[in-house]
Amino acid sequence: MLSQYQGFLGLAYPWVKAAHITFVIFWIAGLFIVPRYYIHHQATTPGSAEDRAWIEREDKARTVILAPAMLLVWLLGLLLAIHLNLWGQYWFTAKLALVLLLTAYQGWIGSYGRKLAGGHRELDDKRLRLMNEVPGILTALIVVLVIVRPF
Repeated sequence: MLSQYQGFLGLAYPWVKAAHITFVIFWIAGLFIVPRYYIHHQATTPGSAEDRAWIEREDKARTVILAPAMLLVWLLGLLLAIHLNLWGQYWFTAKLALVLLLTAYQGWIGSYGRKLAGGHRELDDKRLRLMNEVPGILTALIVVLVIVRPF
């Protein structure tokens, strides 16, 4: 355990790790809730008061929760990766690829939210509900990679 404190983070290592895990929880919570908002939003009439209320809720969730949490997850995660010298380890490379997919998913969330705000409902409820499962699946795979380190 002592070797974990010998990188450049020193005694700050457990604090950085705790902050990383905390912001991962915030990020994933946001990735779950915003698409769920979209499911309800799609049922509204474009331009209605209810439509505008959903647009405001979604925008707040994306700007107050999702964007800051994602940025902090990346920053703290990269600090941890440098501290522990994880580069080149296969499990870490796979985890990093999945985190990139989550980041791309968040990009899709923002894009779809702008379409909804513009009155476009491109996906049916079934597809939107399926898209809502993406962060859960990716998160489960990331947890297995970090805890089990299968390769």
